[in-house]
This record gives sequence, C-alpha cells and structure tokens, in this order.
Amino acid sequence: MQGKKDYQEKLFTSFRLSDRIPKENFYRRLKEALNLDFLYPLTHQFYGESGQKSIDPVVYFKICLVGYLENITTDRGVMDHCAMRLDILYFLGYDVDEELPWHSTISRTRKLFTDDVFEEVFTRVFKLCVEAGLVSGHTQAIDSAPVKANASMDSLELKVPAEDLEEHLSKLRVQSSRDRKAKENKAPKEQQEITASKQELQEIKSRNKRWSKDQDMKPGAKNKGSKYTSNKTHYSPTDPDARISVKPGKARKLNYLCNIAVDTKAHVITDVQAYHADKKDTKYLKDTVTRLNRRLRREGLIWENLLADAGYSSGENYAYLENKGLTPYIPPHGTYKGGPEGFQYFKEGNYWLCPQGKKVTFRKQKMENGNLKDNYFTTRADCKDCPIKKACIGKSHEKRINITAFREEYERNIERVKSRRGRYMKGKRQGTVEPVFGTLKEFLGLRKVNTIGIRQANKCMHLAAIAYNLKKYLKFTTRKVKSGANALQKCQDAAPSIIKAELMAFQAVLILLFSSQKVFVNRASLA
Repeated sequence: MQGKKDYQEKLFTSFRLSDRIPKENFYRRLKEALNLDFLYPLTHQFYGESGQKSIDPVVYFKICLVGYLENITTDRGVMDHCAMRLDILYFLGYDVDEELPWHSTISRTRKLFTDDVFEEVFTRVFKLCVEAGLVSGHTQAIDSAPVKANASMDSLELKVPAEDLEEHLSKLRVQSSRDRKAKENKAPKEQQEITASKQELQEIKSRNKRWSKDQDMKPGAKNKGSKYTSNKTHYSPTDPDARISVKPGKARKLNYLCNIAVDTKAHVITDVQAYHADKKDTKYLKDTVTRLNRRLRREGLIWENLLADAGYSSGENYAYLENKGLTPYIPPHGTYKGGPEGFQYFKEGNYWLCPQGKKVTFRKQKMENGNLKDNYFTTRADCKDCPIKKACIGKSHEKRINITAFREEYERNIERVKSRRGRYMKGKRQGTVEPVFGTLKEFLGLRKVNTIGIRQANKCMHLAAIAYNLKKYLKFTTRKVKSGANALQKCQDAAPSIIKAELMAFQAVLILLFSSQKVFVNRASLA
C-alpha cells in the first residue's frame, strides 16, 4: 500500500539532540576530544564585572573553528551554516530551539581577544598531537606563502613627500573611472610619506614606461593605462598593513605572508605566523626559529634539522642556525658565488691568489645592502703590468673582491645539500610543507583573510592551523582505535582454534605418560 507523509507541527515534542548525532560523527568526536575550559581564566581580563553577558569564549572559538573546518570565510555565512546543522549545534552546546549569537558578535570578539589567546589555543592543540605521538620534533620544514588581504589594488593611494602631505590630504582626491575611494584612510602619516630615494623613483618611472608599453603589446590586454605599483610609492588606506607582492606568473596583489613550520613525521603544523609581504623570507627565519624552538623544548622534543627553500638562504642565517645547534638543509640562493673564477682562497692567511700569483689581501668588513661582506684588494703595483689586466679589472687600478663574510658557512651548507642525505631532505621538505599549504588554502579557508590588519590576519592563520591539526589528531586517534578493535576481534576469532590446539597437545602428553607407565608395569611383573 502506498504511503503518504503529512507534516503537522506538534505542540509538545520529545527530542534529544544527542540521540540524533551518530557516535562516529566528526563534531561529536571533536566535542569529546577538545577541552577549551582553560579559556575562562585566560580571557577573564577582557570582560567587565557588570552588564549584559557576552558570548561564551569557548563557544566563540568553536564557532571560529567550524568556519575554517567547513571552509567558510565570512562570519555571517558561518552562523547561517551552524543553524542548519544538528551535529554542529551539538558541538557548540546549543539546542535546536536556542538562538545562536549574532554574526557581528564574532568579529567584535575577534578584535577583543589578543594574539596570545589564539596562540595559547594553538599550543594546547599542538600538545594533544604530541601526546598522541604525531610529532617527532627532530626535523622541521619551514615555508611561506602569500595570503590575499581584504583590500583591493584599486584603493591604493600615492605616497607624497612629507612637506606636501597636509596639502595633499586637504585637497579633494580626483578619481578615475576605474578607481574606488576608501571610506576611511586608516594608514598612519608615516606610511603616507614617500620613502623611496631619487634614484629609486627614477627607476620606478622608467619601469612604468616599459610596463605600459608591455601592457599594450599583450594580446587581449584591456587596461592600457595600467601602471607599475610599488610599496615605496603606494599604500593601501583600507588595510595599511597589507603589502603589494607578486609571484612569477601571477598578478600583483595586496597580500600578507603566512609562514609555517611543519613536523615531518605526520605533517602536524608546529608554528604559524603572519608577516608583512614586502620583505624576504630570510628576515623572518630567526623569529620563527626562536618561537618554534621554545615550543618544542616545552614539550620535551629535541630539534635537530631544519628544511627550507632558497628563499631562506643567507650566510647570517646559516651561522645563526649552526650556533643554535641546528643542521640547516637550505639550498643557496642563485646570487651566491664562491669567489671569482680562477682565484684560489687560502684560509690560513685569509687572502686570495690570482691566476698570475698575486695576493688579494683582506682589508675590511662592511655592510652592503644589509649583508656583511669581506673586502679584498690588490696593490696597484701588482696589477700595473699584469698581462690580463684588461680582462680582469678593466679600467680599474686594482682587483677588488667583495664576498660574503659567511663564506665558510655557505660552503658547509652547499656540501650538505649536495650530499645523498641532502637530496633526501629536499624531497622530504617538498612532500611535507607544500601539501600542507595547499590544504590550508583550498580546504581550510586561508585563500583570503576577511579581516583588516596584520594582528587580525595572524589570528585567522592560527585558527586555520588549529583546524588542520585537529583534523590530523582525530584521524589518527580514530585509526588507532579501529586498529586496536580489529586486533581484539582477531584474538577472539582465533581463541577456539588456540584452545583446540592446546587440548590436543595435552591429550598427546597424557598418552605418552600412560604408555610409559604401562611399559614400566610390564617390566616389573616380568622381574
């Protein structure tokens, strides 16, 4: 007989949310594994003693985690999604007839809590992974990637000289048809002033000419009036902390730099931090190492090897890591040269020997473009009548060698990277940290930050890393429980056959004893 379902609302109903959530559900298992009660004393200082009660800090962090676990980047979208999912309501501790917090409460609470609170939650989750045996600690892979900021390139403002700043701000800004004016200029005056030198400005001007010419030559290019933008000449009034950056083959955008460290055992994230995107990775290595080393030592883990790409290469970093007792596997940057071709270095006298047998002696050390370099010179008399003078030094009077002061550290690292173990470590790094970045950006909401400011971006990156580590932890513990249950089931299945074998062995022993006793009795009767 055909059935037909008619829906009619009940005035009274008996319903338990916990009965509708399966035991193997992800959020049910996450609720049992994740204890955030430490947040109450940690966030007590941010609340007053009177007034209306605000959102529970534990509920707030759970809502944020749901957003990154579900790859939802807007606060409004997260709250709408939570209201439609029974398992998420159970995870948050809300019943079906309870009203969820308003979406604006999420953004206000994010601004209320400091970076330390988010880092403490990350550390607690990291500790769970350590206790589960997911972290070895001895080898860490470090890498960085740009994350799009919540600001458009159309909102960029032109920096002006300090003496013209007040006049520039007082005038009405002329807008083009493709430009949007920011609602509020949030940048400090220091950032609105131009920092580029006259030489840099001239280089930028020449580059603009080539840029517009190249744009016209590109097939399908519509924006013929586009200009080359630089952090030295432009800033974002919408998000002053965002910086213009570009990767080969991609468009220039306002980005933040996300720097992470990943343990090579089970690919657990051990450190994450947001930085400005206009500096090189080498500038952030020391800060990352200091913070990560402290976190690993707190958990009783010993760090031995550091894996990174050539972006972190510098002699100063090599020396710093060796002084810390770490073994770096960082390929040298393409700009590094071991010395001029045909010249031989002698460590004992600290000098170079040219192809004609003349010494190029050490004179001084000095900083050049932020790098410490050793300067070596010959005398004018040595080069005066040299047969290869023109090919060697041209119109100069002496040979000058400017080379990094950390040449020995470079050479040791190059030898290490080219070794068999170094090639293995390169593959280890590529298979460890790069897939983690892909997962964060594609599936855990880190393709773009929906906040303003580097501090808020740092909180978003910590939440994405927490969500990633929690998924790792639950996947590992579930697999461990299943494997233990399978082993127990195999023992139970094998029990009857084991008992049967033991009974047969016992029966054989009895037969042997009986037969030997019978022989003994027969011999006694014969005697």
